[in-house]
Amino acid sequence: MQEHTKEHYNRLVRHIERRISLDSQEKDYICSFFKIRKLLPKQYLLAQGELCRYESYVSEGFLRSFYVDSRGDEHTLHFALEDWWISDLTSFLKQQPASRNIISLEGSVLLQIDLEGRERLMENVPKMERFWRILNESSSMAQDQRLLNSISMSGKERYLALLDLYPHIEQRLPQKHIASFLGITPVFLSQIRKEIAKK
Repeated sequence: MQEHTKEHYNRLVRHIERRISLDSQEKDYICSFFKIRKLLPKQYLLAQGELCRYESYVSEGFLRSFYVDSRGDEHTLHFALEDWWISDLTSFLKQQPASRNIISLEGSVLLQIDLEGRERLMENVPKMERFWRILNESSSMAQDQRLLNSISMSGKERYLALLDLYPHIEQRLPQKHIASFLGITPVFLSQIRKEIAKK
């Protein structure tokens, strides 16, 4: 295995080991289920209506998932940077058409596992079931918090909370996508930023 390729697998192992403990045999076995996928900037990982065949761990890069409505307007649902996962989980688990698009905003390197591999892995290394449960619980809590924020916070408060969580997000995610993620217009986001800059 090339040194650069090995580093991507090492990142995945470190990510898993922050949640569960693994021995060296388990590490090698887990890695054998993942394949490397490289994406160019603006390349689609998934298109709305396709089947989501993989769960993808982001080793390098930045991706955005979004829904396109009947008018052709885009609504940013999630973004994923290094050490995050991205997929359309409903499409992946139920093998039904995806409700969203996933596109890379930068050149990205992913480690991907398919549904059959994921099931076999959980069967043969039972603690991996705990790993995915921990991931899904964290994701569910983050979604709940986002929903609560959208109800209880102003647009400005939501923007500041986002910057607090991801200080460098503005360098990587265009303003129109940040606005879409926050559920506000780019014009309103621009006004908020001007207001903050004056202070």
